[in-house]
Amino acid sequence: MKKEKKTHALLFLLMLHFTSGQSDYAPYFYDNGPSSTNGNMALFSISEDTPVGTQIYVLNGTDPEEDPVRYGLAFEKGSTEYFRVDPKSGNVTLIQELDREKQDEISVHVSITDGRNKVVETVRVFVTDTNDEPPEFLNLPFIIDIPEDTAPGSSIYRVQAVDKDMGSGGSVSYYLQTSPFTKFTIDGHSGILRVKPGETLDFETTPTHFVTVVAKDGGGKYKGKHQVLTSTATVTINVIDSQDMPPYFVGTPYFGYIYEVSVPGSEIYTVYAKDGDQGNPNPIHYSIINGSDGVFDINSTSGCITLTTFPSLLKNELYEIKVKASEIGPNNELQDYDVTTVTVRVVDLNNHPPTFYGENGPQNKFEVTMYEHPPAGEILRGFKITVNDSDQGANAKFKLRLVGPSRVLRVVPQTVLNEAQVTIIVEDTSGIDYEKGPTLSFKLLAVEIDTPERFSATADIVINLLDTNDNIPKFTSEYYIARVPENSPGGSSVSSVTANDPDSGSWGEVKYTIYGSGSDLFSINASSGLITTQPWTSLDAEVRSKYNFYVKAEDSEGKYSLAEVFVTVTDMNDHAPEFDEVLVEKTMIIGTPVKIEAVDEDAESPNNVIEYSIMTADPDNAFDINADTGEIKLKPYIKSMEIVQNITKQKDCKWSVVVEARDRGSPSFSTTAVVNIDITEATPLKGPMAAFLMKSRDNPLKALGMVTFIISVLVGGTVLISTAMYMRNSKSNRIMPARRIIKRRPRDQQPWTFKIPVIKFTNPGEKFLITNPESSLQQETGSPRLKPPPPIAPCLPPPPPSNVRPNERLRAVPTISGALASKGSKKAKSSRRKEGNISSALVSELKMKLEQKIHENNQGYY
Repeated sequence: MKKEKKTHALLFLLMLHFTSGQSDYAPYFYDNGPSSTNGNMALFSISEDTPVGTQIYVLNGTDPEEDPVRYGLAFEKGSTEYFRVDPKSGNVTLIQELDREKQDEISVHVSITDGRNKVVETVRVFVTDTNDEPPEFLNLPFIIDIPEDTAPGSSIYRVQAVDKDMGSGGSVSYYLQTSPFTKFTIDGHSGILRVKPGETLDFETTPTHFVTVVAKDGGGKYKGKHQVLTSTATVTINVIDSQDMPPYFVGTPYFGYIYEVSVPGSEIYTVYAKDGDQGNPNPIHYSIINGSDGVFDINSTSGCITLTTFPSLLKNELYEIKVKASEIGPNNELQDYDVTTVTVRVVDLNNHPPTFYGENGPQNKFEVTMYEHPPAGEILRGFKITVNDSDQGANAKFKLRLVGPSRVLRVVPQTVLNEAQVTIIVEDTSGIDYEKGPTLSFKLLAVEIDTPERFSATADIVINLLDTNDNIPKFTSEYYIARVPENSPGGSSVSSVTANDPDSGSWGEVKYTIYGSGSDLFSINASSGLITTQPWTSLDAEVRSKYNFYVKAEDSEGKYSLAEVFVTVTDMNDHAPEFDEVLVEKTMIIGTPVKIEAVDEDAESPNNVIEYSIMTADPDNAFDINADTGEIKLKPYIKSMEIVQNITKQKDCKWSVVVEARDRGSPSFSTTAVVNIDITEATPLKGPMAAFLMKSRDNPLKALGMVTFIISVLVGGTVLISTAMYMRNSKSNRIMPARRIIKRRPRDQQPWTFKIPVIKFTNPGEKFLITNPESSLQQETGSPRLKPPPPIAPCLPPPPPSNVRPNERLRAVPTISGALASKGSKKAKSSRRKEGNISSALVSELKMKLEQKIHENNQGYY
């Protein structure tokens, strides 16, 4: 068919050639041989590890008429397309992964055309091998059964693996993974597995072996690198047991028991033996070879040992029976064997529990009467107790213990074999106390130790206690606190104390007495403990509000305890507030309050807390009062004397207020006082001192502090000047020291005074004006002072007023007499700077008091 198609194509081309009158030749491929990478791909070879996307070839051809050509590439229908060609350039690209082991030759149709003529050629592309396939084991899995007596070096199996690669990559060699316990080896070329020389197999130690075989190829290149591929497989080697081990007994040592109720044929014990060759065991035959004394038999198949006589006929308590276990061979002959010992003990049957006995036989209750608090370690001899267990050996061993109050009593002995006398000993004497309970109850227990039945017995231990006087009366509290109102009548109840004595009878009766400082005002009922005031007692909280004393609780034998009682006399409102004067005279400067104060002699709040209020006032609604402090001040709208003159018709501006002082007690008491208030107004001030006093009128303490500071500076200056004069005259030896007593001056002698502004009180309008002291100063300086006679020293000025106490006894004052050289006297200044009028009443009163104090000091020294 292809030849016919080609013939038709040639005829068609010839007809076109003759028709056109011109020649037209078909394009063709260059044939550059199989080693070239361009041409028509004939016999081209490509490695199977070539990456997809790689340009592997260039189709190359030409057209005789030098027309442009295009290339094509096609595959057989149904086959895999491995390549793709660029029609213009002819570049061939790998588009599918190659695998030589699946397909080692690819058939491709390559074509070239000039647009009119097309040439198609079928070429073969060969896929070359790389080492990309690991060896593969055949006949998996590998499971081998070999007898354990296989000789060392014997071949036991051959493993086989194949590699699909060609050349060295397809060759396979073998080796075993390294293991220090392997008993096998393998031939590297043939894969034959053998038992390692010098090694033997043992089914009893290791019935199965697992060997890992590695198959390795010869190596080759893959993607440009040399690589060696391996595969592994596990060979399971089952060792088949052989008859090479003797039998052995399981569960040794063996112990059997014969009880008093056993009968002939009773099973004593069953021994069990196994063939050492567990893979292929032989049956076992049992026999007794020694120690039975004709009283034991054994079943040769089951190994059950039985008794052949009655226990009462046995001569020994212990038997050691030698039992033999033999393997039965294929011909019923006895082969290997093992021997063990079975120990058989004749024991008593535990069928008797422990029993307690008294003097008259079995007893389960024991009782005794005794005094409380016996000494520790004393044996309670009132108890006659015996305990017994009729069994023998371990069945008759039991323990004794007391169950009851902990560590009060202990029992001896604690472990008993068969029978013992029971002794009860006192361990804690404080636990045997009549006051805690007149009766003590315990349980005496006997419990078997080493028996599975754990038989036991109990007995009641009852102790009836007799009382002794072992307690002192004890107050319910170490101290008692009581409160009693003042002015309570005599015999009033104060408090009740209670003391308890748990002893019985007359030992538990308590008598109360009272003593201590302050107890003379109180009494106590000897039986009830009720504390009352004496019939003649009158308590006053203002005189004394706290009392404390002791109460004593004593029993009939003189045992006693003490408690302290604290009594507080609570204040009652029994005093009314009192003013110092019923009629009080006060001077009030407008804007400055005056204060009135009352005193309440009650001891506690609120009885002594006073509230002030205005009852009446003339004129009405002119004053306010502070309810807590008693400060009285004008209403806020009264700000000047003009308003005062408009309110009152009196010229002297004296108003009166009736003030009530009321306490907060219950019932409340009150008292009143009349306060006459002289209303005045402050006069404008002049000069620095006046300006300071005006600023300080709302803070009298500040003004007082300033005046005190000025006086202190003056006194200090005087002392410094006197000290300096004394030191200078001492150095010049002009003063002859002599101690003399200052004598009182004649009454007509002028006292030393500290000149300060003199306050003259004339009328209410001028009481705060300060007179000019200049005229009086001139009169004083104008009158000559009397000179003292020669032997009498001149009088020193008195010390500062602050250091003199008016009521202090007169003392002899040492003085220094002498003659001073006259340096001339300075004339007193004829005029002084006039000071303005001072309107502060506080400063005026302060100056008056200061002048009065100086005058008193002068009187004391002269």
